[in-house]
Amino acid sequence: MRVRDVGDTAFSIELDDNAAVAALRVALRHGPPVPGLIETVPGLSSLLVCFDPARASRDAVEAAVRERASGVGGAEPAAGRLWRIAVRYDGPDLGAVAAAAGLSVDEVIALHGGTRYSVLMLGFMPGFAYLGGLDSRLRIPRRAEPRLRVPAGSVAIADDMTAIYPWESPGGWHLLGTAGVVLFDQTRQPPALLAAGDQVEFIVG
Repeated sequence: MRVRDVGDTAFSIELDDNAAVAALRVALRHGPPVPGLIETVPGLSSLLVCFDPARASRDAVEAAVRERASGVGGAEPAAGRLWRIAVRYDGPDLGAVAAAAGLSVDEVIALHGGTRYSVLMLGFMPGFAYLGGLDSRLRIPRRAEPRLRVPAGSVAIADDMTAIYPWESPGGWHLLGTAGVVLFDQTRQPPALLAAGDQVEFIVG
């Protein structure tokens, strides 16, 4: 476990993997309150811990978090919500992904749509969820030349993750299809549909 300061009111804990991050976050959220702890924000194999220095010192919060981390061990974190999202596999990169993976287009669709993914973290833009668990046969690097415009709702893969673009934006991931789900709505509470720890399945539709 490595700890790095992030300003005067937060520090980041680097853990072995995302499962350890999820387990620690659950332990902090549902266990006895840690004095001074405000919130935790999961990252990729890391957890940002935000605290109030007027209520507890940084060292005291870190000690409490370390103690909680030592108690989770190999415990499985509680599963979040399960979302089944319909995808129209009509993306412009389907053929290129199939060729790079040595598969047919139908095999790419079957592999991508036949997996249950875990929401590891949100980042890049509001509502953008990084989904882990992509089949190893579909793991290819990002595009050499990012697109200047990726339409909202694009379902994409890159490296060992998949995601849905909630907004139109530039992007370097490979586009496999389109989903009509609204991932971020500022009038909704919470605004982001997906949260770290949730599970996602894609349904061909």
